[in-house]
Amino acid sequence: MTTPNADTPVRARFCPSPTGTPHVGLIRTALFNWAFARHTGGKLVFRIEDTDAARDSEESYAAILDALRWLGIDWDEGPEVGGDYGPYRQSQRKDRYREVIAKLVDGGELYESYSTPDEVEARRRAAGQDPKLGYDNADRDTTDEQRAAYRAEGRDAVLRLRMPDRDITFTDLIRGEITFPAGSVPDPVLVRANGQPLYTLVNPVDDALMRITHVLRGEDLLPSTPRQIALYEALQRVGVAEFTPHFGHMPLVRGEGNKKLSKRDPESDLFGYRTRGFIPEGMLNYLALLGWSIADDRDIFTMDEMVSAFDIGKVSPNPARFDIKKAEAINAEHLRALPVAEFVSRSVPYLIAEGLLPAEPTAEQLATLTAVAPLVQERVIVLSDTAGMVRFLFTDEADFAPEPDSAAKALGPDAKPVVDASIEALAALGEWTTSAIEGALRAALIDGLGLKPRKAFAPVRVATTGRTVSPPLYESLELLGRERTLTRLRKALP
Repeated sequence: MTTPNADTPVRARFCPSPTGTPHVGLIRTALFNWAFARHTGGKLVFRIEDTDAARDSEESYAAILDALRWLGIDWDEGPEVGGDYGPYRQSQRKDRYREVIAKLVDGGELYESYSTPDEVEARRRAAGQDPKLGYDNADRDTTDEQRAAYRAEGRDAVLRLRMPDRDITFTDLIRGEITFPAGSVPDPVLVRANGQPLYTLVNPVDDALMRITHVLRGEDLLPSTPRQIALYEALQRVGVAEFTPHFGHMPLVRGEGNKKLSKRDPESDLFGYRTRGFIPEGMLNYLALLGWSIADDRDIFTMDEMVSAFDIGKVSPNPARFDIKKAEAINAEHLRALPVAEFVSRSVPYLIAEGLLPAEPTAEQLATLTAVAPLVQERVIVLSDTAGMVRFLFTDEADFAPEPDSAAKALGPDAKPVVDASIEALAALGEWTTSAIEGALRAALIDGLGLKPRKAFAPVRVATTGRTVSPPLYESLELLGRERTLTRLRKALP
């Protein structure tokens, strides 16, 4: 088996089918191919496998582009970029497939198969074999006379590839040496009876024509590898392919209960995380950890650092479990690392969506958000959390009211002495600064009323910010201002 040598420029590929919404497992595959191509100084080819007219959609195709662009996963060849081996959508490559099929037929690499599923099952049963073994290669040596008789009956033939009568062994870049024993893989159908090529043909043909050197994909596709290796060898014999690419099969991404995370599972929906306010840096960092790590004692890194360190041989063959709590923690770390101005600009769309800001925020509103941002950054997990944290600053007094659950916890009958003492202390302040506010409240509530901090400050926090969880209290009150603070404290209790 001829494989690319060390001097062959690396060409990896990402070739999704445009069905449904992009899911985290699909994007993890894109990320690993991208990191591999960038680490090796090679190229990433982006190809769309859209030959299933019943399931493929332009909406899904647009969603894949949107996902890659949101995350910053770029490609060197493919849709909207071009390249020397286009077009990069299978639906536009039908003429090429017809040409390759003709070469394979002329070269004797494919043969006509007329057996029906019922006939195959009957032969298996007659031989005392399990029908689930599938096709029995019985049509390999059909004579010209037999083929003519089948045609006379009105039968149509599929085209099958003759699998080699030997073990097929290859070195998986992630899993090491793998052998499929001779006879364990039936001759596959590559072309339907109506002349339409199947995925089993078009995928390797595109890889061959685009000179793909490395096929990095999910382990669920491992069973198809011997068929593809056999086809690459046939394509080399007829002058279509130069080599058989290297294979690496990445671990599946699993969800709760260690079950395979399918695209129908809510936790696999990539755009659901974007809607919540995951940022690209956090999402990519976490996806990178689904089967790979930059170091045993390190989880947080940038994409530049990933590219520098990425080694496909260090990808684990074991299943990777999607842990939403860990994903959130990593996203929070990346949020905290953003410059304040960047955090503000990324938060604004979420505040607009919540109705806290107009479509065109004023300079004063942006200044307020910038002032509170450093306090909020330390406490949010996703960008959508920002709205709840800053709502108290962007809500008119007429519309402001504490959240019912928070009010029930902190603004009961026992809160009246606390609220009254807070009003008295804050109203008498000469300057409205964080340190002055802190000093006044501590003197009134802790020293004066003898309360523990939690009992002392919870009523003040809920009365003024509306929540039990908010940015730091004293800084929040300074930003809120004296009049708004006192107004809310006076309205807090019946």
